[in-house]
Amino acid sequence: MGEDDRASHARFGRTARNSVMYGPPGVAYVYLVYGMYDCLNVVTEPEGRAAAVLIRAVEPIEGIGPMRDARIRRAGVRARAPDERERVARRLTALPTARLAAGPGLVAAAFDISRADTGTDLLDPRASLRLTAGQDAERVEARPRIGIGYAAEPWRSLPWRFVDPTSPAVSR
Repeated sequence: MGEDDRASHARFGRTARNSVMYGPPGVAYVYLVYGMYDCLNVVTEPEGRAAAVLIRAVEPIEGIGPMRDARIRRAGVRARAPDERERVARRLTALPTARLAAGPGLVAAAFDISRADTGTDLLDPRASLRLTAGQDAERVEARPRIGIGYAAEPWRSLPWRFVDPTSPAVSR
């Protein structure tokens, strides 16, 4: 929630990397983590107040073939030798569907999302990357965020991680 949130990319103020977070809600903010994984965030607050939600996992319900293909393609780019690419392809072909996008970097890989998607209006029905109305919102639970051990309290304990506890795609 803005620059006060010690776990936010906005905690040090506006930068070239995070400037989209200060824009209108419903826009994609994609950044690179660990020098190799793109991560999708959705800007959530009114223009001028930097805030975004990291999409940590998606449970595939349709488009599974293209998602699997995108994961294989993305992993194949990093594989050095042809036999390594073949091993990766076999592993991803056998991967349970629920695990295709079960992590922030895997969401981007499965949907072929890159930093070039930063600034995309996710509410535009004509956009190739967009949000649509979901179902079963009553199953969503709020829990403390994870992966932000560097942030001081109360930021670590705020219940800002939203999960469907029945989904096999949720990281434990």
